[in-house]
Amino acid sequence: MAWLSLAALVLVIVLSCTTAVNPGFLSLALAWVIAIYLAPAWGRRFTIGEVLSGFPTDLFLTLVGVSLLFTMARGNGTLDRVVRVAVRGCRGNAGLIPILFFALACGIASIGAGNIAAAALIGPLAMAVAERTRIPPFLMTIMVAHGCIAGALSPIAPTGIIAAGLMERMGISGFERQTYLSNLLANAAVAALGYVTFGGWRLFRQRSELAPVAGRPPEPEPEPAGAMTLQHWVTLGTIALLVAGVVGCGIHVGMGAFAAAVVLILAKVTEERPAIPALPWSVIVMVCGVTVLTSLLEKTGGIDLFTTLLARLATQRTITGLIALVTGLVSVYSSTSGVVLPAFLPSVPGLVAKLGGGDPLAIASSILIGGHLVDVSPLSPIGALCIASAPIAADRRLLFNQVLAWGLSMSVVGAVGCYLAFGK
Repeated sequence: MAWLSLAALVLVIVLSCTTAVNPGFLSLALAWVIAIYLAPAWGRRFTIGEVLSGFPTDLFLTLVGVSLLFTMARGNGTLDRVVRVAVRGCRGNAGLIPILFFALACGIASIGAGNIAAAALIGPLAMAVAERTRIPPFLMTIMVAHGCIAGALSPIAPTGIIAAGLMERMGISGFERQTYLSNLLANAAVAALGYVTFGGWRLFRQRSELAPVAGRPPEPEPEPAGAMTLQHWVTLGTIALLVAGVVGCGIHVGMGAFAAAVVLILAKVTEERPAIPALPWSVIVMVCGVTVLTSLLEKTGGIDLFTTLLARLATQRTITGLIALVTGLVSVYSSTSGVVLPAFLPSVPGLVAKLGGGDPLAIASSILIGGHLVDVSPLSPIGALCIASAPIAADRRLLFNQVLAWGLSMSVVGAVGCYLAFGK
């Protein structure tokens, strides 16, 4: 049963890399078949209730609530206005523009929008600005993508919520800010490396004026372009109250987000109908479905078997670098939040036990950082969003190859960095 359930997880990872099937649907189907129809052959019997007990109800409600709120904030133009207002602060200095977009991407991802939503919002605007200010699209992609990833583990962002929930299951709680800052610093460091390596410092020699985004009709001008209106201020104020409540009062972020969304709907500053189908349902299903399968692995001994195999290849000192490399390579082709984190984080306690000691937080941090650094890859939603937004005149095939090479190299960078930072 341990080998069978572990093989099922490997199959999910492989098929998520090579086919269009949603890993969540596949995980649910495999968990059901293994538990109900195959387990009796090994003398194990599960009920459908035991299988579904692994469904992360709390996590599901949190992801839906947070995603709903920020989908509404994006739909009524609030986040877009914030970006436009901030961009004007760099007018005339092209060298600051990529840095600004890194900060904007990180900030919007950190306040709850998450890395993919931040990339969807900022990527198109950033690439259009890059075209008009002669900033290399590869450089802008690095800055925007790593900015989004830097904010991914915020305690109120979807991926941060996923990571915190999985770590709490392992008995590692109260380190949300530490893991967020570690990931932020790692991505800031590699973004700075990319900025310097690919000529960002040379941009300070040129002066640029930001023009309206190509292909968009000019905005009406009764007010300055991109000015905040009452509905935008109401939306921002509601989000600010939610953030304050989560950070200062410990309210449940998912239920608070539902309440905030209801306030916005009743205040008639946004609409519910277009927001529902725009939610990232595929990501939510991925996370919840894979979590059900990994929960079954815990019941059948699959996690214990995996940690035994991995422990044979590593020592207490090298495990952080090895686990970062493995998660990085898997994450290049697969979903970090939907596949990598639910599959690898639950293995941490077993790894520590098999190795005869170690720091669970260090290993978990290596999984988080190693899995996230590579998400700039064009095979991930973040990298793909940036490449899809590249100017028509750009060589997108070349850009794809450049970003893929950078993403793959991040698996090695993450492994070395985690070994140096966390290896003991």
